[in-house]
Amino acid sequence: MTGAGAPEVVVCGETMELLLAEPGVPLAQATTFRRSIAGAESNVAAGLARLGHAVRWLGRVGDDPSGRFVLSRLRADALDVSHAVVDPAAPTGLLLRDCHAARPVDVQYHRAGSAASRLRPEEFGAEQLAGARLLHLTGITPMLSDTARAATDRLLTLAAEQGVTISLDPNVRLKLGDRERWREVVGPLLERADIVLAGADELDLLAPATPAAAQTVVVKHPDKSASCHTTGATAGATATQPAFAVPVADPVGAGDAFAAGFLSGWLRGIAPARALAEAAAVAALVVQCPTDTDGLPDRAGLERALATLADGAEAVHR
Repeated sequence: MTGAGAPEVVVCGETMELLLAEPGVPLAQATTFRRSIAGAESNVAAGLARLGHAVRWLGRVGDDPSGRFVLSRLRADALDVSHAVVDPAAPTGLLLRDCHAARPVDVQYHRAGSAASRLRPEEFGAEQLAGARLLHLTGITPMLSDTARAATDRLLTLAAEQGVTISLDPNVRLKLGDRERWREVVGPLLERADIVLAGADELDLLAPATPAAAQTVVVKHPDKSASCHTTGATAGATATQPAFAVPVADPVGAGDAFAAGFLSGWLRGIAPARALAEAAAVAALVVQCPTDTDGLPDRAGLERALATLADGAEAVHR
C-alpha cells in the first residue's frame, strides 16, 4: 500500500444508503430490510481496498443520518474519505431493492436532488489525485446532473494532466436516462479512458461504429464470460475467461466486483489472463452473498477461492 495521504487509486461517485429486502421476498411485500450501502464506484473501491490497495473516495453525502452511515461504512473498509463533501442542503441518496437469483431484481432509486447530484467541477483540484496511479469512474456520475457531468470532465482532465491512468465502466442504468442520453453523455468518455470495462451490450449502445480506443478493453459477454483486448506492447493480444459456476444468492454487484478484481491485477502488473481469472473469482464470491460487498475477499481469501474454483472448473471439464 502507498503511504498515508497518497492513494494508489481514486474513485468518484455516489454512494447511497441501501435498504435490502429479506432474501427472496418481492420488494412490494417486504417488511424486513437490511441496512447497508450501495454505489458502483464505492463497491470497486471497497474491493480494491480489501485486496490491499490504498483507495480514496471522492463524493458527496447529505448532513443527515444516512450520510453519516455511508461515511462510517466507507471508513470501515479503510477508504480515505478526507475529501468527501457533506452537504447541509441536500439529502443522501437512498436505494431500495430486493434480491432473487431466478428473477429480475426490483431496484428503486431515491436519488433525484441528492447531495451527490450537486457535485461541481470547482470541488476538484490536483491535490485529490496527487500520487495516484489510477482514477476509476463510471458512466453513472455524469448522468446524475449537468454539474456532475462537468465535475466528471474536470476529473478526467486533471488525471490526463497528471499522467494518472483512467479506467471507466459505463455501468449503463436506463433509469437514469434513455439510450440517446447515455450515448450523448457517456459515449465520448470511452475515448478518454485508458482502461474500459464494459458489457458487450453497453459497447454496442455507446460506441456501435467506433470501438473504444483504450489501451485495455475488457468485454463482459452475455454468457458471463469475459475477454481482454490490449494494444501497445501487446497489441492485438486477447485473453478470455469463463464465469465460475457457483450458487447465486444475489447477482447485484457482480460487475463491480469483477472490475475490482481486474484492476487489482492491473495495478500489480500481472498478465491479463490472470487478471481476468482473479476478476471472475471475486465476482463469484460476491454473488454468493447478499449486498454488493459482503463477499468481497482479502488477498488471502481470493487466492484460496481461486484455487478452489479453478479445481472445480477443471473437474467439470474432465
